[in-house]
Amino acid sequence: MKEKYSTLIDFDATQSEYLNLISMIMDNRKRGDKPVAFIHTYGCQQNIADGERIKGMLSIAGFEFSDKPDNADVILFNTCAVREHAEDRVFGNVGALKNLKRKYPNTVIALCGCMMEQKHIADRMYKSFPYVNLVFGTHALHLFPELLYKTLSTGKRVYTRDNDDTLVHEGIPVKRDGNIKGWLPIMYGCNNFCTYCIVPYVRGRERSREKDIIITEAKEMINSGFKDITLLGQNVNSYGKNLKDSCSFSELLKEIDSIDGDYWLRFMTSHPKDCTKELIDVIAESKHISKHLHLPFQSGSDRILKEMNRHYDRKKYLEIVNYAKKRIPDVSLTSDIIVGFPGETYEDFKETLSLIKEVEFTSLFTFIYSPRVGTPAAQMDDPVSAEEKSKWFRELLDVQEEIASKRCASMVGTTQKVLIEGAKGKDGILNARTSGNVIVEIKAPEELIGTFQNVEITSAGNWILKGKVI
Repeated sequence: MKEKYSTLIDFDATQSEYLNLISMIMDNRKRGDKPVAFIHTYGCQQNIADGERIKGMLSIAGFEFSDKPDNADVILFNTCAVREHAEDRVFGNVGALKNLKRKYPNTVIALCGCMMEQKHIADRMYKSFPYVNLVFGTHALHLFPELLYKTLSTGKRVYTRDNDDTLVHEGIPVKRDGNIKGWLPIMYGCNNFCTYCIVPYVRGRERSREKDIIITEAKEMINSGFKDITLLGQNVNSYGKNLKDSCSFSELLKEIDSIDGDYWLRFMTSHPKDCTKELIDVIAESKHISKHLHLPFQSGSDRILKEMNRHYDRKKYLEIVNYAKKRIPDVSLTSDIIVGFPGETYEDFKETLSLIKEVEFTSLFTFIYSPRVGTPAAQMDDPVSAEEKSKWFRELLDVQEEIASKRCASMVGTTQKVLIEGAKGKDGILNARTSGNVIVEIKAPEELIGTFQNVEITSAGNWILKGKVI
C-alpha cells in the first residue's frame, strides 16, 4: 500500500485578502468603535490551540475580544465531541443566544470544532437553530476567513465540512492566550481507533508537522518569554511516522530540549502502546522536559483493554511505568480512566482499582463512559445501570483521593522549583506549579508571576500544596 505523507500547505494570500474584506465590511456593521468577537472553546488543549488561530485571523481583520457575548459582533463556539456533557452545554449556550440575535440581527453566530465534523450534529444545528450563520469542522479551520466573508457579504448561512486528512496547513496567524503557558501542536489526527473514541472520525488520520517548522515555532515562543510549553497531539508518540524525512518523537523532544532558555517542556497525550524506553531516557537526561508523564491507561482489566482496542495490556503498561519510576526520580504520573465501559463488570473495575493502588498516580482524569455516535462501543451491550456506574466512580475517587493526599503530605518540608502562573484572588495568594504538575499556593508579590522560584512546601491538602518562597 502506498504510504500517505503529510502535505504542507501555507496560509495563502487569498485568505489574507478575505481578512481585509472582512475588515471593510465590519466598518459598517460593528456596534462599537472596533469590531468585537467572543470566542469560547470547549474541550482539550488542541481545541485551545485552534481557538488561538481563530483569534489570530480575527486580529488581523481588526477585531478586539470580549469575555462575554452580549457586546460581540461575532460569537463563535469552538466545540468538543469527546463527551455528551460538552455537547449538551453547546446546544444550551447556542439556544440562549436566540434573544440576543433577535435584538442585534447583524450579530454573526458561528460554531466550529469537533462536534461540527459529525453530520448528525451539523444537521441538527442547521434545522434547530436557524439563527446560526456559520458552521465548519476542524478540517476547514484554514478557510475561516473565506467562510466568514461569505456569510457577511451574502447574509446566507454557510455550513461546510472538509475531510481531507492528509493536509497540514501552516502559517495560520496565532494570537496566544497569555504569555506564560503556551500550546504547540506537533501533529493532528489519530490512527488508533479506540472503540470508545470519536477523535479519528472528527480530526482525521495522523498528520505530522515538519520538524524544522516546530523547532522554529518553539524558539519563537521561548524568545517571547513563554515558560511552560506543551507539545500537542492526539498521540504524540506517533509523531513523524508519516513524514518523508523520518523523525521520532524522542528525537524531536531532544532537539527542542537543546534550545537555550529558561523554560519547561511538556507534552500530551502519550499512548502507552507507543511509549518507549528511549522516550523515558530522553526525559530523564533532559534539561527542560518536566518530570511529569501523562499516560492514559483507561482500564486495569486486560479484557476491557482488548474491547477498547488499546493494543497493550496491564503488564505492558506497568513495565513502562516501572521503568519511568526507575529512570526519573520523583516522576509524577497522571492518567485517564473510563468507568463503566460497555460490558465492564465489577470484577473488571476492581482490576482498575488495583492498578491505581499499585502505581500511585499524582492525579487522575476520570470519566463515566459516554457513548459517541459512530464509534463501535456505542453499539455494544451495556447492561450496567448509570446508578451502579456512579457508585464505582465514587469508589475510584475515594481511592485516588487517599493516594493523592498521601503523596502531597510526603512533599511537606521539601524544596520545589515552581513556575508562578498567576493570582488566585485578591488576598495576595498566587498559584504556582511544580515540574510534576502539582499546584502550589504561595503568598508572594504579583511581580513574581511568570518566574521560576524555589519554594519550601509548608502544608498539603488532598490535591494542592501550600508553600513559601525561599
